[in-house]
Amino acid sequence: QVQLVESGGGLVQAGGSLRLSCAASGSIFALNIMGCYRQAPGKQRELVALVFSGGVTNHADSGKGRFTISRDSAKNTVYLQMNSLKPEDTAVYYCNAQGLQGTSRHFNSWGQGTQVTVSA
Repeated sequence: QVQLVESGGGLVQAGGSLRLSCAASGSIFALNIMGCYRQAPGKQRELVALVFSGGVTNHADSGKGRFTISRDSAKNTVYLQMNSLKPEDTAVYYCNAQGLQGTSRHFNSWGQGTQVTVSA
């Protein structure tokens, strides 16, 4: 079982910044992908950003130039720095991790979600 614990959400005014953190723990042999998704009320969950084990990142267009994902592999932790926040960034943000437990057992785990609210 792989657990993800998120922190860093909250209420911020438009133009402000927040940094989300997500730490993975448990029996992890390899942590291949860590990512951040979000879901606004009445909308589907969407990708915000991914970071792969080699450090390559992928950011959705909605956050390019404003959001930056990074990873501390030694701590199995991913960070999402969000700057210039807009009211439309308001959503529950979820952490995701994919990898291996042992040499052949894949896992795909989700965090509990953290609320980000951006006021106009």
